[in-house]
Amino acid sequence: MDFYSAYAQGFARIAACTIPVEIADPAANARTVLAQARECHDEGVAVAIFPELALSGYAIDDLVLQDTLLAGVEQAVADLVEGSVDLLPVLVVGAPLVHGTRVLNCAVVIHRGRVLGVAPKSYLPTYREFYERRWYAPGDDRRGASIRVAGAEVPLGPDLIFDATDVPGLRLHVEICEDMWVPVPPSAEAALAGATVLANLSGSPITVARAEDRRLLVRSASARCSAVYAFAAAGQGESTTDLSWDGQTMIYECGELLAESERFPEGPRRSVADVDLDRVRQERLRQGTFDDNRRGLESRRVRTPDDSDPAFRTVPFELAPPTGDIGLRRKVDRFPFVPDDPERLALDCYEAYNIQVSGLEQRLHAIGQPKVVIGVSGGLDSTHALIVAAKAMDRLGRPRSDIHAFTMPGFATGETTKSCATRLSKSLGVTFEELDITAAARQMLADIDHPFADGAEAYDVTFENVQAGLRTDYLFRLANHRGGIVLGTGDLSELALGWCTYGVGDQMSHYAVNTGVPKTLIQHLIRWVIDSGQFDPDTNEVLQEVLDQEITPELIPHQEGSRPQATEDTVGPYALQDFTLFHVIRRGHRPGRIAFLAWHAWRDAQAGEWPPGFPQERRVAYDLPEIRHWLQVFVKRFFASQFKRSALPNGPKVLAGGTMSPRGDWRMPSDAGAAAWLADLEGTVPGSQVTR
Repeated sequence: MDFYSAYAQGFARIAACTIPVEIADPAANARTVLAQARECHDEGVAVAIFPELALSGYAIDDLVLQDTLLAGVEQAVADLVEGSVDLLPVLVVGAPLVHGTRVLNCAVVIHRGRVLGVAPKSYLPTYREFYERRWYAPGDDRRGASIRVAGAEVPLGPDLIFDATDVPGLRLHVEICEDMWVPVPPSAEAALAGATVLANLSGSPITVARAEDRRLLVRSASARCSAVYAFAAAGQGESTTDLSWDGQTMIYECGELLAESERFPEGPRRSVADVDLDRVRQERLRQGTFDDNRRGLESRRVRTPDDSDPAFRTVPFELAPPTGDIGLRRKVDRFPFVPDDPERLALDCYEAYNIQVSGLEQRLHAIGQPKVVIGVSGGLDSTHALIVAAKAMDRLGRPRSDIHAFTMPGFATGETTKSCATRLSKSLGVTFEELDITAAARQMLADIDHPFADGAEAYDVTFENVQAGLRTDYLFRLANHRGGIVLGTGDLSELALGWCTYGVGDQMSHYAVNTGVPKTLIQHLIRWVIDSGQFDPDTNEVLQEVLDQEITPELIPHQEGSRPQATEDTVGPYALQDFTLFHVIRRGHRPGRIAFLAWHAWRDAQAGEWPPGFPQERRVAYDLPEIRHWLQVFVKRFFASQFKRSALPNGPKVLAGGTMSPRGDWRMPSDAGAAAWLADLEGTVPGSQVTR
């Protein structure tokens, strides 16, 4: 496999083009289309679409019925066919064509010197400024038909799906302008029949706010159909006798905008994006109701005795895509759980925080309003869980003193984190106590004959888990004693990596508010709590100090001259591991593809966007060997830790990106092996051999 090739990794490059047209001059317009097609070829584009009636111009009124114009269009199509022989892109060009006794408003699909097929417009607007039925016939009754174009008999109809046999998942359907505006567009049926890239050739004269209407329709179509939707509208050069034109182009994928060109341009413009065909396939696999919809519609289809043709015809072709590294023309988020847009991030944080607060609020209400018992370390997770609990108490009209917070220093607890835990608890007004576990831990280590009890510096997993287990044991007994429930603080990232102590440890609680929140989002949630003024200035000051600390479990004593224990030294950078986590649980991607995406997202710290407020000193880059190494760590830990996730306490799902609850998004056998995933990593990602 060519690791660096976007096409080999399941992407295809799509272009939505708008061009200046010459009114009723097909020859000139064909030359303009070809010039753009050559540029698309040089950029490695697989499919290039052009506006509705681009060869003739849209607003030519009665001229479209003139033989001179129609003959010119026929010749222009022939010129495009001849000019495309050595070009990579499939060209989708609007043209008026005669079929039988009527003119059809068509999209001609051309590739490497031949017409693959012709898709007619199904729904003709004849209202307000539109008069299309004066000139054209609807094409919705041309299913199964053919037409002679450029010297060849080719398929004609709205029932055509163009299938690139050498680019898995590239299945193109074409509709025209108004087809998108009706309740059940042809593209929706095509998507159910397997089309993954939906193209719309549009005339669409511009009026105030129509651009937003188009975006709404294109975005919703791509989301509902779990598809790519490419749109190209007519622009410069169209007649302004009664109308105006803005040349809007855009490409959406599963509801997300990938590319959009400027409106009202001078000269040609195009939106170009590498669309994720694997993502489309995975979305449809996961949403079983997508295929159920197809099955339901087919069961209601009325068939005549001789009706043996399927609803859609497949037109195969070979694209012969470029090989090697052609770049990746799309944004790849470094932090897929964290938006880069400030407004979107603020809204996400508002929703996430309130999902957690309302989840805890409902649980407390449902079980008789017990107290909340929580262990606070001064780290990110327990800090966030504490401010969730405080807000829940406020909303319930209960005193924050009903939260019993305990800091439980052990062998390696630092003064900084302990101070943060103490000051935060006091500023919030919760009931706070310090319970030192050191003596109890020494006793347990001695009871089990651990070498540490005899003075050895044996800081193994037993040494760490004795401390983690004691803290949880104390919390549960304190909850019994004080009429409360233990509030869990562990987050989604720790669960994915198994970075928690099972059973009598931080894996267990009565209710867990953070299990749906990844580590990379928690810092932004705390920052949002500060910025939105949820608490007083003294509390905000401590919260900021917590944000500035390095993540550490503080279980192993710090030795002079050595680096203090840091979680990310063991489990990997949470930035990379959360990247992998998202693409595993939400997208179902294989390790090699995740490495490809991570390489594009993380190889250059100066390129691309960072979430607002992300500290400059933490804006780092990772090369491919680092990405490969930590991806291997993720795979091993993820598979080895499922038994912990299979016994999770209750807690709310927060993000669409997924959660680890065995009652919700993620179900997996605890004894599954990672061999196939490690083999994919070893076989597809350049670098040293993967250790098993």
